Amino acid sequence: MNSNNPDTPSSHRRTVWLLAWPLILSNLTVPLLGLVDTAVMGHLPDSRYLGGVTLGAMLFSFLYWGFGFLRMGTTGLAAQRTGAEDTSGQRLVLAQALLVAFALGILLIALQIPLVTLGLWLLDGSPEVTDLAREYATIRMWSAPAVLANYVLIGWFLGLGNSRFTLWLMLVNNLVNIVLDLVFVLGLGMTVDGVALASVIADYSALALGLWLCLRTLRRLGGRLPVPELSRLAAYRELFSVNSALFIRTLLLLFAMAFFTSQGARQGDVILAANAVLMQFIMLTSFGLDGFAHAAESLVGRAVGRRDIRLFRAHVRAAAEWSLGVAGAFALVFALGGNLLVAMLTDIGEVRDMAAIFLPWMVVMPLLAVWSYLLDGIFIGATRTKEMRDTMLLAVIGAYLPLWFVTQEMGNHGLWLAFTGFIVVRSTLLGGVFWLEWRRGRWIPQTPARSTDANP
Repeated sequence: MNSNNPDTPSSHRRTVWLLAWPLILSNLTVPLLGLVDTAVMGHLPDSRYLGGVTLGAMLFSFLYWGFGFLRMGTTGLAAQRTGAEDTSGQRLVLAQALLVAFALGILLIALQIPLVTLGLWLLDGSPEVTDLAREYATIRMWSAPAVLANYVLIGWFLGLGNSRFTLWLMLVNNLVNIVLDLVFVLGLGMTVDGVALASVIADYSALALGLWLCLRTLRRLGGRLPVPELSRLAAYRELFSVNSALFIRTLLLLFAMAFFTSQGARQGDVILAANAVLMQFIMLTSFGLDGFAHAAESLVGRAVGRRDIRLFRAHVRAAAEWSLGVAGAFALVFALGGNLLVAMLTDIGEVRDMAAIFLPWMVVMPLLAVWSYLLDGIFIGATRTKEMRDTMLLAVIGAYLPLWFVTQEMGNHGLWLAFTGFIVVRSTLLGGVFWLEWRRGRWIPQTPARSTDANP
């Protein structure tokens, strides 16, 4: 077969790669910002400042992660409109999602006092560190509309197949944040307030760039925005249906992660630290697998929008090949160099020794978790989010918690077994739904795609 043919397996793999690599690169910029935040705070004379920023940043990581459905839902809906060549529908998805994002951001600002108070109470830091974290959070909360709107813009660009714009947004956000960290803290002598203010300015800088790129894209896109649809609550039904299921799914995933951390903490500081080090292996794996999952969201969504089962099959296969290859590479790296990676992450001997005991879990984890990343991408692209919600609920209630309960005598091995079982069951359930719907021919709707462009 000719590899230059646009309909060959190699061409589909290339399409997936071209979408994925900017997303993988943008993921790698995130830990760089964390390192700079830690470095500038770590050089201040009092360790409480570092603790305050760490606690405050953790609070916002959980808070904003809970609204990640804005990115995922927008990607799936925009990709389907792109596949259907419904340019007015693309405009409508963007406008609706941005309105929802700004409304939620303003609501978060209005509720900042109870939200911050509850969040810091749950994180349970010392009084001095909690006071500094509250100062950080009070400033950082003002970025909520920008953060949520940026989720929408990233999702929309990805749905249109433009992952390079998402890279630009992430780069600008993190680079502005890093520069202002250095200026405010090292240059102007600010502390936690400087780090928080740097984040706020960076978020709005990325939003300004995103809106400018959005206007450029809309000028070339064609179509028109059906303005009356913005004021009709019924017109938001699909957006709310997709995003509400994703929101519940995300909350369940947050619970699973928080439960793992809390149960590790109950086993002592060394176990807690060792688990935190090993979780960085999972984070590293996600940098690669997330990129191909996001590419699958965009490509699957476009195939669904075009009602093209052949294209759907080709994109799923290409994304699966890339994902499995990357997962295998991570498993090999962890098997051969896992102890070296642990040594790079910590120089505390007892933490290194403890992490080495549980390192085999990390070797098998990429090969097991790859399916959940890939299937999430497929289901998001097809906007089949209710299945994602239901399988996540079953995996948490039917596998994770029962497995943890019956394996508590195994200590931390039991905790890792429960967490691994949760991942396997979730992937198996999603895979079962995928196969069943495939056999029934339900992945590509049989009815013609509704085009907003056809509206009078």
